[in-house]
Amino acid sequence: MLRPLRYVVTVAELKNFTRAAEVLHVSQPALSQQIRQLESELGGPLFDRTGRTVSLTDFGREYVKHAKQALAQLEAGRRALHEVRDLTRGLLRLAYTPTFSEYLIDPALQKFRAAHPAVAIELAEKPLEEIEGGLLRDELDLGIGFTDVRSEEIHAQPLFAERIALVVSKHHDLARRKGPIPAAELAATPMTLLSPDFVVRQFADTWLRVHQTRPPVMVQSNSLGTVLKLVKQGTLASILPSAVMREHDGLVSLAVSPALPQRTVALLSRRNAYTTLAAKAFSAMLIELVESEGYAPR
Repeated sequence: MLRPLRYVVTVAELKNFTRAAEVLHVSQPALSQQIRQLESELGGPLFDRTGRTVSLTDFGREYVKHAKQALAQLEAGRRALHEVRDLTRGLLRLAYTPTFSEYLIDPALQKFRAAHPAVAIELAEKPLEEIEGGLLRDELDLGIGFTDVRSEEIHAQPLFAERIALVVSKHHDLARRKGPIPAAELAATPMTLLSPDFVVRQFADTWLRVHQTRPPVMVQSNSLGTVLKLVKQGTLASILPSAVMREHDGLVSLAVSPALPQRTVALLSRRNAYTTLAAKAFSAMLIELVESEGYAPR
């Protein structure tokens, strides 16, 4: 029964029997015969074949929705059968939002690889909404993002509070300041910031606008590594997660007044989905890491 399911889903996606047959490596007559036989068994047409392209009928749309769910569950079962209890094989599909690349991902991967060197890892750096989509489509096992997810099907396990701060080089003029820097003073502080598509930049822009201060943004970049290099040169400040200093020497985190916002970092997964042994092991390791390394309390 699996073959007709795959046939129907492929034709529905490609809207063409000829291309579907090529993708499936079967002849078009054989493909058409299998689908007509299934339609006869189900008691109704799955496809409208009268137009220039093949389209689903109402009957077909309902069937394909359940066929996709069934195939996803079977694929999850196939992965489960290929795992072994001691994790001498396995795959971890992990995505994370961009700022974590500079302070959390590297130590987490080092620790996990040391414990489970035979587990293959697929990494992707994505915006939060794309991580949610990947989890919902079963393209990812886990995500590292924030608690403010949109879908109720995504479980967000809080890890720690990511504090946003004014970050400068230890050689910057502001580095020796003892108390919080007033927001108004930032109007005269040249900055390098992440590009506006980063959430931390959006937080910074909102805070600056609310407190009516407009620092000169000399450089903006979609690379956190580039921003950090510019800050280390000593003349530009930035607004970034203070935790980046864990992996980068020579930086100073400064408080500002009023305080900058913060977000809760979370480990993301799909509710009621099969959890691989590799994902379980990584989840446990990550929770232990953030607790043992003294990240901000959850």
